[in-house]
Amino acid sequence: MNLTSPSQVRSLIASIGFEPSKLLGQNFLIDKNILDIIIKTAEISKNEHVLEVGPGLGVLTEQLAASAGRVTAVEKDKRLFSYLCEKFNDVKNVDFMHADMLDVAIDDMGGVEKLISNLPYSVGSRILVNMIMADRRPARMVVTVQLEVAQRIVAKPDGKEYGVLSVWAQSGYDVKIVKNVSPECFWPKPEVTSAIVSLIKHDRFRMEPLQRKLFFALTKQAFAHRRKQLGPMLARMPAVVRVEQKEVLIILERMGVESMARPENLGIDKWCELVKCLGRG
Repeated sequence: MNLTSPSQVRSLIASIGFEPSKLLGQNFLIDKNILDIIIKTAEISKNEHVLEVGPGLGVLTEQLAASAGRVTAVEKDKRLFSYLCEKFNDVKNVDFMHADMLDVAIDDMGGVEKLISNLPYSVGSRILVNMIMADRRPARMVVTVQLEVAQRIVAKPDGKEYGVLSVWAQSGYDVKIVKNVSPECFWPKPEVTSAIVSLIKHDRFRMEPLQRKLFFALTKQAFAHRRKQLGPMLARMPAVVRVEQKEVLIILERMGVESMARPENLGIDKWCELVKCLGRG
């Protein structure tokens, strides 16, 4: 069966008694060119363990199985899980998990090198955050997400899209939008444009475990009040930074950061430097 053919996909869905859920963001990729771009960008090798979230009907899973040493695919929908288990019954390097990926710890999955997925629209950014925060985060991620989410991932300081997702993703990954994806490339057709995003792991802002914990807590709280000035705001975060206001101002001055700067004005390097300075405090 050709899973990039809309008519065959509709026929398959009808045969298994399945109705795609808009709430769960179930929109199936039906464009072979986009599928090929995802696989090419992923640069998968035969010794790698690849994770797929939301395999759906298995159109991407087929390509991953042909390229990777091992594929783990996590499917939340019971009907799709049953269909996939039957479809790939004879494919020895693919394992399916019937679970919500938000309830699965990537650190417990036995060393996943890459995440390659058309992520469900409803939870795509939350899944990415969990991957980024994991101790054993994937070395590479190639994901299809809403264009709005993709723009937030790659956003630069001083822009309205720049926020906690931008800071967290770029602190550990080199990120770029590979290609925008039209709604016409999916069935059912979503109401939004999507994008393929590449994230390649780097260690330019290496932090100790306690510093990483502080980094995530500090940036999360700071961007929850993104229009407030850093100096006064940081001084009111004793539970997070445990540094007196006078010392906060000294640290910012030493870093060359105005106390009146706002969270969106700091680049990734400055956020990491600030965390290390506050951690020493």
